[in-house]
Amino acid sequence: MTDTTRSTDASTAAYTEAFTEAFFTLHRGLPRQAPGSDATTRHLLSLCGPLPERPRVLDLGCGPGRSALLLAEEAGDGAEVTAVDLYGPFLDELRTAAAARGLADRVHPVKADMGALPCRGGSFDLVWAEGSAYTIGFDTALARWKPLLAPGATLVLTECEWTVPEPSAGARAFWDPPYALRSTAGNLAAAQAAGYRVLGVFRLPGSDWDEYYGPLAERVRALSGAGAGAPAMAAALAATREELDVRSRHGHEYGYTGYVLRADGS
Repeated sequence: MTDTTRSTDASTAAYTEAFTEAFFTLHRGLPRQAPGSDATTRHLLSLCGPLPERPRVLDLGCGPGRSALLLAEEAGDGAEVTAVDLYGPFLDELRTAAAARGLADRVHPVKADMGALPCRGGSFDLVWAEGSAYTIGFDTALARWKPLLAPGATLVLTECEWTVPEPSAGARAFWDPPYALRSTAGNLAAAQAAGYRVLGVFRLPGSDWDEYYGPLAERVRALSGAGAGAPAMAAALAATREELDVRSRHGHEYGYTGYVLRADGS
């Protein structure tokens, strides 16, 4: 490797890191990091059936912890929620919110990679991932998280997918390069092939997208008006504006669906 190549690689890595930090800064303090709502979280939880008296819950890609806090309140008085995210400031937000709601002894933030978790097998009665499985891929999530489930445990995750038989070229141009979406039928087949029994399927309503995109759009407008600043933030803002525009033009072609799954034989 030449010195020029090393310099180029270092510059690329530095920019990628700066862009990632700008992206998280753009999202910090927002109520949600993906489409969803408290009503949807409660509904998906209701599809899980009875939980143990003191359920051990794992919330993966928890962000600032909207679902983790609700699960700590709704999954039973003895619920213990381990909330995992890689971004420290989100976990700081969660600690503050948990303390304010009297849940500090039931919500345990952990900074870790949800694709390589420092958890023993069979440790959890409920594994939860709203809007986060895409970061490692639906199929990878199904495979890597299955060993975490205790006998009779449930996996709940949401996934973005096509909602029309033939998506338009514009929608595919946005989605196909970073993450090829499937249909509900395709994701159901993948879950069953991975050894899961399907307990429930729920398409998130359009209002769940509004809960995410409404505050995000306001943040983008505020930061754009103040000046984008560093190139990485300018790029993060541009990418987010494109995402919002694609949703406004093609949102009827894709949506989020929640899957409530149990490992076969449990």
